[in-house]
Amino acid sequence: MPEPTLNYVTCPGPDGGHRMAYWAWGHPAASQLVVCVHGLARQGRDFDTLAQALVARSGGALRVVCPDMPGRGRSDWLKDPSLYQIPAYVPAVLALLQQLGREAPIAALDWVGTSMGGLIGLVVAATPDLPLPSPVRRLVLNDVGPVVQWEALQRIGGYLGRFGRYPTVEAGAQALREISQSFGPHSDAQWLALSRPMLRPLPEGDWTLHYDPAIALPVRALTPEAAAQAEASVWALYDRLAAPTLLLRGAESDLLSPATALAMTQRGPRAALVEFAGVGHAPTLVAQDQVDAVCSFLLP
Repeated sequence: MPEPTLNYVTCPGPDGGHRMAYWAWGHPAASQLVVCVHGLARQGRDFDTLAQALVARSGGALRVVCPDMPGRGRSDWLKDPSLYQIPAYVPAVLALLQQLGREAPIAALDWVGTSMGGLIGLVVAATPDLPLPSPVRRLVLNDVGPVVQWEALQRIGGYLGRFGRYPTVEAGAQALREISQSFGPHSDAQWLALSRPMLRPLPEGDWTLHYDPAIALPVRALTPEAAAQAEASVWALYDRLAAPTLLLRGAESDLLSPATALAMTQRGPRAALVEFAGVGHAPTLVAQDQVDAVCSFLLP
């Protein structure tokens, strides 16, 4: 499978605007588009394995686009760190979708979102009157829902933005592995493939993580009271969803509780729930059973 192409879109913003990078797989004129959006401290190359599988199983009849959200990967860092939140990410993905729609008509728009990427997708899919080139047809929420467990946010905030220098990519990959045990088992080759795009070279020759450390500031500023207040509005969005929804959950997830996952199968779009044993937050969509679950849902 060839490498994806790297592209950019100019996004609006109160900071004067910025460039967002995105990785594209498949046929650039295909009318079915799958947008895959990563988690809080990740980047678009997380979806390489899934994107390759989707393109192959569709016979090349779709395109898969995986952005590096602002502050991550090849995208610009924002001048104002307080903007590293979903209200600023939604205009960025709208600019991306509008650019993609100008390049080729979009007849079917599907969304795969891991953690933060799932919440962005929920806003995009359930907010009326957004200038979408096509409504979201199917939505995959990967280990996220309207209720985010406070303990998980504290765990993530404990390491987010705190990283150093690594003499080699392999050393950086090992450091990432130590804080990512909840991702579940991976072979050494799988983990190295997931980790290479997470690292960027420094001028002195060492390596460091790919993202702006300031993405941690809004997370650390969040309070339990503010998180609890947000739940009602996110449930309201979820209850408005019209798109068929697949909910993926790591059976050991500390971010998406069993109770919240169950409630998501009983209200709103009544999501279909698939759980993966031996995995916490969040499934990486690299293991075959995880890839099969998404492909079967998006390519029935």
